[in-house]
Amino acid sequence: MRVPLLLLLASSLHATRPLGEKAFPKREARRVSSCVRCCGPAEQPGSITASRYTRMTSDSVYAMPRIQPTINITILKGEKGEMGERGISGPEGKAGERGLRGHSGQKGQKGHIGLPGNSCKQHYVAFSVGRRKPLHSSDYYQHVTFDTEFVNLYKHFNMFTGKFFCYVPGIYFFNLNVHTWNYKETYLHIMKNDNEVAILYSQPSERSIMQSQSLMLDLHEGDEVWVRMFKRERENGIYSEESDIYITFNGHLIKPAVE
Repeated sequence: MRVPLLLLLASSLHATRPLGEKAFPKREARRVSSCVRCCGPAEQPGSITASRYTRMTSDSVYAMPRIQPTINITILKGEKGEMGERGISGPEGKAGERGLRGHSGQKGQKGHIGLPGNSCKQHYVAFSVGRRKPLHSSDYYQHVTFDTEFVNLYKHFNMFTGKFFCYVPGIYFFNLNVHTWNYKETYLHIMKNDNEVAILYSQPSERSIMQSQSLMLDLHEGDEVWVRMFKRERENGIYSEESDIYITFNGHLIKPAVE
C-alpha cells in the first residue's frame, strides 16, 4: 500500500508546476580571472596571490596579526662605568627674594639639667705669691717672677710665666709689696698686657724700706697682669731672703662682669 501512495504524491507535485514553465537551469560556476591593468613595458601586472594578500591585509576582517619580538634589555646592558671627574661649578645665581615668615612652631619640651660648668668660670678668683730671692735689673726691662705660692685659686696665676690670666671678667684689686735695697734705686711697673698702669718707685737711700702699690683694674677675659723691673742710669734692685719673704704680689676679684 505504501508504493501506490508514493506514486500519487509524485504525480501531484508534477501537476502543480505551471504549464510552459521550464525548470531552472543549473548555474554554472563563473570563472574569475585576474585583473590585469594595461601598463608600460617597465611595469608588470601583479599576480593573483599578491592582490589577494593586499585585500586581506587592508581589510580589518582578514588583517594579519603583527608579531613584535621581545628583547631582554638586561642581557644587552653593560657593566656600570666609573664615575667621571667633577665638572667646573657654574656661576652663582642671583639671590632670590626673601620668603614669607613661617608659622611659629609648637613649644618644645623642657630640657635636662646640664652638667656643672668649668671651675675656671666660677665667680671666685684670688691669688697671692711671693719671691724669696733678691733681684738685680740686668736688662732695660726685666720680668719679675715668683717662687712661692700662698694662694692660687683655680690656678689663674701662672707661676712659670709670673702672669695672672683673667678667665672671669670683672673688677679686680691688685697689690704689690717690695723691699728696697740700700743705695739702689727701686723702679717697677705693674703691667696690664703690654701697657704699664702703675709705678712703684723708691730713690736710693742708706736705709732699706718697704714700698707698696695698690690699684683696681677692669679686666676682660684674656687680659694679663704682671710685674716688670725698669732700669735707668742707676742700679736697680729689690731685696729678699730665703728665710724671710719681702716681695709679694696679690690680687682678687671684687665684682664679676656677669653675676
